[in-house]
Amino acid sequence: MKAHKGMRPQDIVVLLKIFSLGEEDWLNKDLSNSLFISQSEISESLNRSLYAGLIGIDKKTIQKSALFGLLVYGIKYMFPAQAGTLAKGIPTSSSAPILRDDFPNENTLVWPDPKMETRGLLIEPLYPKVVEAAKLDPMLYDLLSLADTFRVGNDKEVARAKALLINIFGQGEDYISC
Repeated sequence: MKAHKGMRPQDIVVLLKIFSLGEEDWLNKDLSNSLFISQSEISESLNRSLYAGLIGIDKKTIQKSALFGLLVYGIKYMFPAQAGTLAKGIPTSSSAPILRDDFPNENTLVWPDPKMETRGLLIEPLYPKVVEAAKLDPMLYDLLSLADTFRVGNDKEVARAKALLINIFGQGEDYISC
């Protein structure tokens, strides 16, 4: 295994994708195809996550409490983001479907996607292909939107995202996407 040089933003996406798959069997190539990340980068990501204690030795079992702590308390420091310029894109954070009803009057925040009609303040995604990956997996989209809330949200938004994440991590298979 290569020397651990710290987590990378795509590691969060890989972990959330594994969680979204639940009990479904998968191979590294499946993650690679669905996340638009090379198979070698998937392998390296899993090794970094294993080293950090975010995934089990089988490299398939998410350590939910560790991932929860990282998302809620650490992601805003590890991979900070700020709302940028006005752009077309896919709603994220408190603007995404999972939180939109709780915060209807907030500024719209988006990941860049010029094909979309929604206009809002740009949030740089954890990695460039997040938009494509989220379009393929509604649960992953919800989880990534919650992760963005921890990166850029205010106290009320973060508290609601934390409550939702507790519910999602607690229920696992009972989770129903928005």
